[in-house]
Amino acid sequence: MKVRDKVRSPCVSVCALNDDDVCIGCQRTGDEIMRWSSMTNEERRQVLKHVAEREKKFQI
Repeated sequence: MKVRDKVRSPCVSVCALNDDDVCIGCQRTGDEIMRWSSMTNEERRQVLKHVAEREKKFQI
């Protein structure tokens, strides 16, 4: 797989985990962040769905 075909990380370089082990910048869990580089594109897409759900949950 070519690099340009990989699902890109949602990292925004604001790296800090909250009390729920979720990054306040990208909304991924610590485990998701650690495993990102070894995930398949399908796994990454699933994480991005979870990220979107977390973002909605924490919007004011």
